[in-house]
Amino acid sequence: MPKKFLTVKEVARLLNVTPLTVRNWDAKGKLTAYRHPMNNYRLYKVEALEELMKELEISKVAVKIPKVAQSPKSGVRKLKIDIL
Repeated sequence: MPKKFLTVKEVARLLNVTPLTVRNWDAKGKLTAYRHPMNNYRLYKVEALEELMKELEISKVAVKIPKVAQSPKSGVRKLKIDIL
């Protein structure tokens, strides 16, 4: 049976961020935490994490500032665009 909730540490590991970042996202409302009834630890729904991951992937797509490279032999300038 798959897990329905993840801990701060598990979320941080999956997203390659620090646990503090996960807590900050919780404070800012990007990710909603539920509290464990016995120990009051933060727990996050897997579905909410999947939504956040989609959001992060969309924001990750960016275009770097174009670089203009000049070929030393021909003197032709080329526009180079790197997509992250």
